[in-house]
Amino acid sequence: MRAIQIQKTGGPEVLELRELPKPEPGAGQALVRLEAIGVNFIDTYLREGRYPAKLPFIAGQEGAGIVEAVAPDVTTFKAGDRVAWTGVLGAYTEYALVPSSQLIAIPQGVTARQAAASMLQGMTAHYLSHSAHTIRRGETVLIHAGAGGVGLLLIQMAKRAGARVLTTVSTGEKAALARGAGADEVILYTKEDFVDRTRALTNGEGVPVVYDSVGKTTFDGSLKCLRPRGMLVLYGGSSGAVPPFDLIQLSTLGSLFITRPSLKDYTRTRAELEMRAGDVLRWVADGSLKLRTEHDYALADAAQAHRDLEARKTTGKVLLIP
Repeated sequence: MRAIQIQKTGGPEVLELRELPKPEPGAGQALVRLEAIGVNFIDTYLREGRYPAKLPFIAGQEGAGIVEAVAPDVTTFKAGDRVAWTGVLGAYTEYALVPSSQLIAIPQGVTARQAAASMLQGMTAHYLSHSAHTIRRGETVLIHAGAGGVGLLLIQMAKRAGARVLTTVSTGEKAALARGAGADEVILYTKEDFVDRTRALTNGEGVPVVYDSVGKTTFDGSLKCLRPRGMLVLYGGSSGAVPPFDLIQLSTLGSLFITRPSLKDYTRTRAELEMRAGDVLRWVADGSLKLRTEHDYALADAAQAHRDLEARKTTGKVLLIP
């Protein structure tokens, strides 16, 4: 089978297309033939070595496809079932081994491309808006990178909860996408200071929550956008890791809170995984959650997909198609 294997960490060039033996499912596992593979920023962190992983490894951790075989002890899925998953390393390939406990059945009305595009980013937007900070009707929230994969979904979920949504983007084209997702106010951070604009749009009060996937370049400003006792939900670092800072700033800026959450901690149980995935896939099926999936790459072009993602040349979801 063809797979993208990483033998040493580094830039996109370390994503090598290799021929590897087709695996056999072990205890608790299913063998899935991939139809679509999600590309995410966490893949670049693993590729760089920012997040540790034992070398060599097959890149990627999100996919959708058809079960080809299961281990004898697996009773929840069978050959021919349509499934999707996230959080299991080894998705940039034609065939992947996935623990059956991590698989989610794809419902009628949802394609493999849609499922692969919505598992990680959709469930991330779900826990951000429903659990890390539960958005309440009438709140004003600030979402950075509103035209990104999570950003577009998070805007929709925030509007679904009844919030007023402010968002930051870098270009006019991305501003149009964010507005199309439902954003009430779009801040072009390349032309105006997002802190000043956020303060102006909230009559100087600030917002109760900032969702920040950018990290290094937005962190200080995000804190200054918060009202007293507000929360910064830092869930990514596309501009780089946030450097160490003095916690006294949280006091001087209004007794603020910060959380650095991860999806795995918000899907710790099977029930929670099924709840979040079920909501997301149901909303995709009924059309109330719109996905943007115009960036498809061949499996062999995984390195280019990473380059474009890191250069912010993409909007919405990036997919590899085996």
